[in-house]
Amino acid sequence: MLVVNTYPQIVNIEELEAKLRFQKDPFQRLILLDKLAGHCAYTDITRAKALLQELDGILHQFPNPDIRLNYHLNTATIENQLYQFAEAERHFLEAIELIEERGTVKQQAEVYIDYAGTCMNQENMEAAMEFLDKASRLLKNFPDERLLARITCREGFLNLHYSNYSKAIELLLEADKNITTMGQVLELKDYYFLTLIHSGLGKIYERNDDAQKSVRAYLNVVNMCEAMGMRSRLSWHYLNVGISSMAVNDQEKAEQYFQKALDVSDDSSEFTRASAYANLGFCYHAKGKFEEALSLFDQAEELYLSNSEKDYYNFSTIASWRGRVYRDLGEDRVALENFLQAFEYADLGEEYKLLAVICSDMAQLYADQEDYRNAYEYQCLHDKYNSFYNQQVDKRRQLELEIKYEAEKKKQEMELFRLQATRLQLKALRAQMNPHFMYNALNAIQNFITSHEVSAASKFLAKFAQLMRQSLEYSDLEIISLEKEIEFLRDYLYINEKLRFEDRLQYEIVVDDEIEEDILGVPTMIIQPYVENAIEHGLRTKTDGLIKVHFFLHDEDTILCIVEDNGIGRKKASLQRLQNPEFQNHRSRGTAITEKRLEILHNSREKDMFVKTIDLSHPETGEASGTRVEIKIPIMEIQVK
Repeated sequence: MLVVNTYPQIVNIEELEAKLRFQKDPFQRLILLDKLAGHCAYTDITRAKALLQELDGILHQFPNPDIRLNYHLNTATIENQLYQFAEAERHFLEAIELIEERGTVKQQAEVYIDYAGTCMNQENMEAAMEFLDKASRLLKNFPDERLLARITCREGFLNLHYSNYSKAIELLLEADKNITTMGQVLELKDYYFLTLIHSGLGKIYERNDDAQKSVRAYLNVVNMCEAMGMRSRLSWHYLNVGISSMAVNDQEKAEQYFQKALDVSDDSSEFTRASAYANLGFCYHAKGKFEEALSLFDQAEELYLSNSEKDYYNFSTIASWRGRVYRDLGEDRVALENFLQAFEYADLGEEYKLLAVICSDMAQLYADQEDYRNAYEYQCLHDKYNSFYNQQVDKRRQLELEIKYEAEKKKQEMELFRLQATRLQLKALRAQMNPHFMYNALNAIQNFITSHEVSAASKFLAKFAQLMRQSLEYSDLEIISLEKEIEFLRDYLYINEKLRFEDRLQYEIVVDDEIEEDILGVPTMIIQPYVENAIEHGLRTKTDGLIKVHFFLHDEDTILCIVEDNGIGRKKASLQRLQNPEFQNHRSRGTAITEKRLEILHNSREKDMFVKTIDLSHPETGEASGTRVEIKIPIMEIQVK
């Protein structure tokens, strides 16, 4: 685990600020403002907001899409630090729209990772998982150890949210190791993620009642924040050190850090300040400083109330602690009033653990007054609520296990679907090459040899060998790039055109401009069966055959491929199959298997028809003029070896 004592100077702020003061050129000011805002977003939010306000004004006069993108990202970061999660989300979505238009793959992945954090802050775990998955898919093709470590950190927090503590610790420690040993100079944002990691570890140790480890983890966070000047969440980190110090009975350190939490002006969280007041009051009560404790409780209650009128847990806790102070002051009537108020709040929030504690306090108060009947009744209530709390814990654990089970079940199902797709892929590859195609191609090459056309024989034999090599090579892969799929199709059609049909077949392959075929992955050899089907059943008897293959971007997850021929149509082809038995089973061996592959590969996507066949006809005569097949191909992650 990282314990950092010295930290590098990331940016020379004084130098940048000095340059900004004397810079008059708007574009140069934009560059300086952008760089300063990116740093201050983590260190000095007040200054960052002022910088971004000026930057926004200049951008309206001198638009710059790259700096506009950074404006949204830095603003989103600030709003997230200020707990304004809805506003942070608005700016992240603006940034995502811009970056998907003009950003690199790694820039997109980084924004998705950052936005996932805001989604988690909004308790939208499904959206967080979706964007982390998007980032992971992008980085499969373009690995980046810094960004992969950040994904691991976010995944650790997802497991923390679902109380899967063992997995959360494993992921957070892995993220910590990957960041600190990646062999690159750490950026300020890397230290920000390290504070997240150690804060998460501290929370897990706290929930596992390992208070000593919790203190050390939270102190790591504080040390990094103080050294790097990251003050926006410092109050919250001080509060965590104070609470964990109380758990190890280090009252002096606890008081010190609660006071630090109150002294920080950068953290705008009223909830954090309220918690610091309340816990400091608890410490003062333990030291016998009753009046100071009551004053702090009042301040905490006021802040809790301004934050939410339904924070029943904290209202109950404050009233309960206030009751204990009055009990120790000997003011039993006021103590009882506060205990009853605490009971009412805890009952509204169904806080059974608090109810049990309050009932125990009230039983003790009545016992001290020798009112044993009420003491007995509240002790019975304590046992009742304690039982309710244990049942509540059991239900929560059961729900957590169900969530873990469903997540694991879904993962296993996806692995099963992938396995089924691979098995079908192998079956499809074995049936991929029509024996008649192979026989005719080799026979044509043999004719060149016997005719002493050595150059032609050598050329086409090399082409045929390349096609066979591709077929065997791709049989080991589940996914290839669209570029390789198209290359395979071109070789296949070229051999058909030159060897089998002797220039009686023409073809064209068109890829839409929106598609980047070198980075998009598709299931291996998914189109060839439909092209072969068009040749064997639509064009085999024609003297002017034409096949068009067109690839469109259907949506962000799907490519639409259209295979169109000017053949005899399905009706005549069916009649020919009846007359020529050798072709009767061809479709079931090729396209039928491929359609089953598509069905499995699309399983987690929309329920839809993935292959649509359309009969074409002459507009005037109505006679068959060919067939069009529309195939929806899922975009997949290219395997990186």
